[in-house]
Amino acid sequence: MNPVRHTTFVIERELPASPRHAFRFWSDRELKRRWNDCHLDWRVLEDTFDFRIGGIEGKRWRMPDGAELTFRADYFDILPGQRIIYGFEMSMGGERISASLATLEFAPGGAGTQMKYTEQLAFLGGADAMAARIAGTGDGFDRLVELAERGTASVN
Repeated sequence: MNPVRHTTFVIERELPASPRHAFRFWSDRELKRRWNDCHLDWRVLEDTFDFRIGGIEGKRWRMPDGAELTFRADYFDILPGQRIIYGFEMSMGGERISASLATLEFAPGGAGTQMKYTEQLAFLGGADAMAARIAGTGDGFDRLVELAERGTASVN
């Protein structure tokens, strides 16, 4: 049995969009998919996206080696253009590997929006796997910035 490793980490990114538009990269299913679906060789088995307070987001994938990974989030607080608070868990092969509380904050800054992501993580695995999971979160946000910079999302 692996020990529970606890950590809190913060990742900040500047997005070249207004806070209202930057928020859409999280609240719009298609925009979120564009930056968050990073493993093109993974097969999506389930996909739920109910972005509202009390709503649930979930995905289940099958990886090329046959293993299944699941993500399930519960939205606790949503203030459009300003804040999202949600809890989520990840499981591999039916075994939970992490549980987290995440807070996203959007504020005007620089040439657009300063996005601040804070995650309080309980990780049920080794230190190297935890470090890879945190690095992967940052990689995802880098893809979000690239998408916003390309201007592929229309502003409403």
